[in-house]
Amino acid sequence: MIPRSLGGKKIAVLLESEFIPEEIEAYQKRFSELKATVHLMSRLWGNQSVRFFSDEDTGNTPQTIEVNVDFQNVDVNDYAAVIMSANYTSVRLRYFQPPQGEPISAEQVRTSPAVQFYAKAMANPKIVKGALCHGLWILTPVPELLKGRRVICHEVVLADILNAGAIYEPSSSGVVVDSDLITGRSKHEVEPFIDAITEQIQQISLGTNRFSSKRPPTSVSRVRAAS
Repeated sequence: MIPRSLGGKKIAVLLESEFIPEEIEAYQKRFSELKATVHLMSRLWGNQSVRFFSDEDTGNTPQTIEVNVDFQNVDVNDYAAVIMSANYTSVRLRYFQPPQGEPISAEQVRTSPAVQFYAKAMANPKIVKGALCHGLWILTPVPELLKGRRVICHEVVLADILNAGAIYEPSSSGVVVDSDLITGRSKHEVEPFIDAITEQIQQISLGTNRFSSKRPPTSVSRVRAAS
């Protein structure tokens, strides 16, 4: 049963350019109705705010959204849920900067600030993690965080997710719940995706999450700090 209120809890939504407007609007509308606060956040590169552009798959003029919260300046543990938005936002957020004067190495993919932020969320089973459509791309730089997790995703991403060791689970609803990790196939499943996240937040708050005792906290010891 979906609770009527989330009691002022905070929801983090990571986004970048090529976001899907109706998805972001759904988070803002539905979580607001549930008395939660949605913080849209991204990497702001030292700016007070950054304006991002939506995708153009409808052929319309791209929409824009102003984001003024940098995830590098918040404590992920203050949030009841961290959501990686759909489309190519996760690809853009995986950008990393090699140390000046050093060649690019494979290990540096772990140093992306957004990857580190989401990995820290994965380390806390009391935070619900959500990834819609292409969102699980945020975790492929640290495949051990996906290994053995039951997920669903857009088929474009599926090969990468399987290579990371995740277990693909078809679902008639388009949403899969694996303890504190909630995944959805595409933007079309955003409403049941939100409902599943909401239910899991409530279960964790009440201590009734039946999965909580079965999965130990995820180790992120191999995620290096960015230079």
